[in-house]
This record gives sequence, structure tokens and C-alpha cells, in this order.
Amino acid sequence: MAEVISKVIEIPEGVEAEVKGDLVIIKGPKGELKRRLFYPGVEIKKEGSKIVVRTLGIRKRQRAMLGTYVAHINNMIKGVTKGFEYKLKILYSHFPISVKVSGDEVIVENFLGEKVPRKTKIFGNCTVEVKGNEIIVKGINKEEVGQTAANIEQLTRVKDKDPRVFQDGIYLIERDGVKI
Repeated sequence: MAEVISKVIEIPEGVEAEVKGDLVIIKGPKGELKRRLFYPGVEIKKEGSKIVVRTLGIRKRQRAMLGTYVAHINNMIKGVTKGFEYKLKILYSHFPISVKVSGDEVIVENFLGEKVPRKTKIFGNCTVEVKGNEIIVKGINKEEVGQTAANIEQLTRVKDKDPRVFQDGIYLIERDGVKI
């Protein structure tokens, strides 16, 4: 007989959770997140004010997916209650960089003296603010916030120059209040 491993996630007050097959819906004060979580041998059920994730087998992959699903659901709960916030810092020593948000794009002008501005899309439902030499990315979906911050950071990656000399760019300095 196969051993069943299960993990229990408590649903905090003010948060509604719904499980429809492999679709998990979490609603909270900041919004609603939906995510489809499917892997053979792993099931998700809502039992009262708890979400139970269990494996129907003891294979290594199923145990790994169990932990992954618990982390995803915890991040969804944190997102709809507190949200996620990443801070990036604009650094330059050669040419003053100008950063602005226009619609769903972040535009970086005068990076290393370039005439053509660099642009990147804001991923998902994130908000991006530029305050002085800091860029703040906020949202309820951790993956969208992280991907937007990574896109902005990669936008100013220095190519074909010595990175020890040309340290200009936009760098992640803080993730959810924790300095990096």
C-alpha cells in the first residue's frame, strides 16, 4: 500500500479560498488570484478553513510537487493579504539615466549615452513607480512582480564593455522589505 503524505495550509481570516478540481482561487482584501495546479498523484482539497495538499504515492517527484504547491498557495495567500514590493536602484557614473513609465512600458533614456531609448513591458497587473533614483514594483502576484523587476534589471545590462568600469544600470536592492 502506498504511503500518503499531506500538508495542511491554514486559510487566514479575511481570505476566501476555493478549489475546483485543479483550479485554486484565493480572494482577499487586495484582489483575487487563480492558478491551475495539476500533477499526477497530487491532489488539492479544501476542508473547512484549511487547504490540504496530499500525494497519493511516495515518488520523489510527487513529494517535490507537494512542497511546490504549498509554496505557491502560501504565496497566493500572502499576495492577496499583503502584496509584494520590489525596489530597484538607478545607478550611473558616466551619463545620467532617465527612467519613466508610459502606459504598460518602462522607458530608460540616455543609458550609457545611447540615443535610442530602451523599453520593456510591465508584466501582468503590476504597478511601477519611479521616485527619484528608485523604482518600486508592486503587485499581488509574486511571479509577475519578480518578472517585471527582472525585465527592468536586464534592460540595462552592460554588453561589450568592462563591467568593472561601466557599473551603470538598474539593480534590485530590496525584496518585500528585506535588503539584498
